Amino acid sequence: MKTLDDKVVVITGAGSGIGRALAINAAARGALLALSDVDEAGLAETVDMVKNTGAREVRSDRLDVSDRAAFAAYAATVTEHFGRVNVVINNAGVALAGDFEEMEYDDLEWIVGINFWGVVHGTKEFLPHLIASGDGHVVNLSSLFGLLSIPGQSAYNATKYAVRGFSEAVREELLMAGHPVGVTVVHPGGIKTAIARNARVTASEDKANTAATFDKKLARMTPEKAADIIISGMLSGKPRVLVGIDAHLLHNWAKFTGARYQDIVAVLGRRFMPKKKSGA
Repeated sequence: MKTLDDKVVVITGAGSGIGRALAINAAARGALLALSDVDEAGLAETVDMVKNTGAREVRSDRLDVSDRAAFAAYAATVTEHFGRVNVVINNAGVALAGDFEEMEYDDLEWIVGINFWGVVHGTKEFLPHLIASGDGHVVNLSSLFGLLSIPGQSAYNATKYAVRGFSEAVREELLMAGHPVGVTVVHPGGIKTAIARNARVTASEDKANTAATFDKKLARMTPEKAADIIISGMLSGKPRVLVGIDAHLLHNWAKFTGARYQDIVAVLGRRFMPKKKSGA
């Protein structure tokens, strides 16, 4: 796939952040869009923005990506609506911050349901239609934290590593079968989105402080720039796309230091990680 012109592009988590920027970028490239999110107000704003960009056609639906039956029905409806699907971008994602020993099972199931099962559902339900299109592509959003681990992000790390492993194996299977579907797994670094502000946290975590640290110190790139890198990488057929100089630097640093990077991160974490709530 070398162009999105007249391609049907499905994007989950399109109500804000990278998902919204991907929708606007794809619309500008001539794509027909199927957008979804659980945030209906945010999704409506995205629809207005892509229409102002000159989107040729846009469909929007409320979708909980963790709901398997709902996703199956959604895939069938979207395919019937457009007659085909060429690209699926499994972008929807959430965050859960705090030490693992304090995490509740309900929160762990919540993040796995969205970050991992959401990607599995989107890939599984649309894959037959992507194959049938003769020119398909799956883009799955992992993270820099799918390449190296950070304290306080054990659950997020787990889901993003899972997305990486899942996507790479599916790509290998499609290559072996000779199917006309590419797979790209994306590893963004710090992007200026609301993911930290909307995250769940454990009892001792200071959510405001954690979000402020992400927003002020770690989020360097705009969603618009990230979206352009992602879509350009997909159209270039890249199996892996790193987004941001932080992603490139830290990935290479972790490869150079090997497993010992964990010891260095632990030492630095004591000094620079956001403070816990008073008394925690």
